[in-house]
Amino acid sequence: MKKDYFILKTLIFIVLIFLIVNINSCKDTKNKIPPVHVDIEIPLSDPLYNNLTVLGGHVNIKGGYRGILIYHTVSNEYRAYDRACPYDPDCGKVSFIQANYRAVDTICCNSEFDMLNDGIVAQGPAEFPLRSYRCIYDENANILYIKN
Repeated sequence: MKKDYFILKTLIFIVLIFLIVNINSCKDTKNKIPPVHVDIEIPLSDPLYNNLTVLGGHVNIKGGYRGILIYHTVSNEYRAYDRACPYDPDCGKVSFIQANYRAVDTICCNSEFDMLNDGIVAQGPAEFPLRSYRCIYDENANILYIKN
């Protein structure tokens, strides 16, 4: 009887230790970039946005949490991403690197994001993709709308 009681106590102790370790080691599974309202109109006929008329072209604009990177994909679509790095939004800010179609946070953590695959993490320490915004292109008016 004493032996069974000892085994039960030991088993409970091991389970409690396991639970405490797992609770303390849980990672934050939420993107840390704060949500902000985005409703921007980009007239693509404006010379400021000439680079967006070229496949693979990009521009940075004000808006979002730390600015917005707009990218004209090689498949002729427009994509918009917050420039805040999901690893540390208050420190990091991504810039587009044309040579390898990546956005890189050279300020804070050197995370890289694959622009050919919806801004997913190509190299950490970031664990989340870039925050994206909806792009709606009005071909008749030649205007790009960026919204969330």
